[in-house]
Amino acid sequence: MEDTQKQNKIMRVVTGVIISLVALLCLFMGGIPLLCFLFVVIFFGSVEYVKILRTKGFHPSLSLILLADVAFAILIFFRRFDLLPSIISLAVMGSFLMVLFMGRQPYIVNVATTVLGFLYCGWLSCHLLLIRQIGLDRINAFQIGINEGLWLVIFVFLIVVATDIGGYYFGSKFGKHKLSPVISPKKTIEGALGATFCAVVVALFGVFYTKLTFFEAFFAGILITVSSQLGDLSESLVKRDAGVKDSSNILPGHGGILDRTDGYLFALPVAYYYFVNFTNGHNIILEFFKYIQGVIHVYF
Repeated sequence: MEDTQKQNKIMRVVTGVIISLVALLCLFMGGIPLLCFLFVVIFFGSVEYVKILRTKGFHPSLSLILLADVAFAILIFFRRFDLLPSIISLAVMGSFLMVLFMGRQPYIVNVATTVLGFLYCGWLSCHLLLIRQIGLDRINAFQIGINEGLWLVIFVFLIVVATDIGGYYFGSKFGKHKLSPVISPKKTIEGALGATFCAVVVALFGVFYTKLTFFEAFFAGILITVSSQLGDLSESLVKRDAGVKDSSNILPGHGGILDRTDGYLFALPVAYYYFVNFTNGHNIILEFFKYIQGVIHVYF
C-alpha cells in the first residue's frame, strides 16, 4: 500500500514537471506552438466534458463543440475579433439544428450542454491567447522573445500555482471548517484563505517583471486567486452532479485535463479583462465617470 502511494506521488511529480515544461516552452515560443498546445488542451478537455455529461444521460454534440472551439482559437490567433460574434451566433443556432435533425432526448438539455461546452471548454481557454498577444503589434508564426503578454501569462500561471499549493498546504494543516461540503468535501475555509494569502504574496512579486504597479498586482492577485478557486469548485460541481471523481485518467497522478485546467478556465478571462481595462493607465470606471461628467458639462 505504501509502495503504491509512493509510486503515485512520484508519478504525479514527474507528470507535473513534464506538463509544466511543455507549457512554458509553448508559452515562450508563442504563435503556432502555443496555438497547437491550446488545441490539444481544448480537444481533451471537450472530450472529458462530453464524457462526464453522458454519464448523466445528456448528449451534447462533441463535433460542434470542437468545431466552434477551433474557430474561436483561429480567429483570435489571426486577431479577427470582428468575426467572433458571428461564430458564437452560428454555434448557438447549430446546437439547435444538431439536436433537431440528429439529436435525441433530452432535447433542451442537449442544446444547453452543447452551448455550455464550447463556451466553457473553448471560449474561456482562448483567453490564454488573448493575454499572450498583449503588447504584440503583429501576427507571427513564432513569437520567441520577451514581451508584456508573456510576462502577464507567467504572472497568472504563478498565481494559480500558488493558489493550488497554498490551498493544499493550509487546508491539510489547518483545515477544520468545510468550504462547500456538498460540492467539494475536502476543501476548507482555512485552505481557501491560505490559498489567497500565498497567491497575493506571489502576485506582489509581479511588479518586478511586469508593468503592473503594486496596487494593480495586489488586486490582480485577489481577482485571479478567487476566480481560480471558483473555477475549481465549478468543475467539481459538474463532476459531483455526474457522480464522477476525475474528468479522466489521461494524466497519471493528476486525473484529466479539466482537473488540471479548471482554475485557469476562470482565472484567464478575469485576468485578461482586468489587464486591458484596469491597468497601464486604462480604467473603464474612471472613463465612464469622465464621460458622464462631460455630458453634464455639455447639457447643463
